[in-house]
Amino acid sequence: MTLPNIPPKLFSASAVVVGYILIDDMTANEQNAVGNWLMLVAQVLSTNAFYRSVMQERGLEPVGSTESGATETGRNNAYTFSGSYGQSAGNVNTSDDSNKDETLAMLEKMVRAMQTEIENIKRNL
Repeated sequence: MTLPNIPPKLFSASAVVVGYILIDDMTANEQNAVGNWLMLVAQVLSTNAFYRSVMQERGLEPVGSTESGATETGRNNAYTFSGSYGQSAGNVNTSDDSNKDETLAMLEKMVRAMQTEIENIKRNL
């Protein structure tokens, strides 16, 4: 999975929108359970990313493996840590136009989600 090239503030704002959408039909205990599950996912990702940077620092993993446009091999822990750094024919589209299109599409989705949320709040008042 490759994340779209969107500005960091927009990326963070999308998390806020998703969070607000998720709380609507959940009890406090359900919100707590989902929130803890998401934090666990985040901790796994953070721990893996940090450890991979340690491995890069020690010269045990290719430097580009956690950067944007990394080879498929660099994204695969089984190959990366076994020392088999095969080549990949993966191709990443870095066109400015496609990045702008992705950002625009993400913004439109966020606006629609916020409009839906506003309408739901109005109906419940």
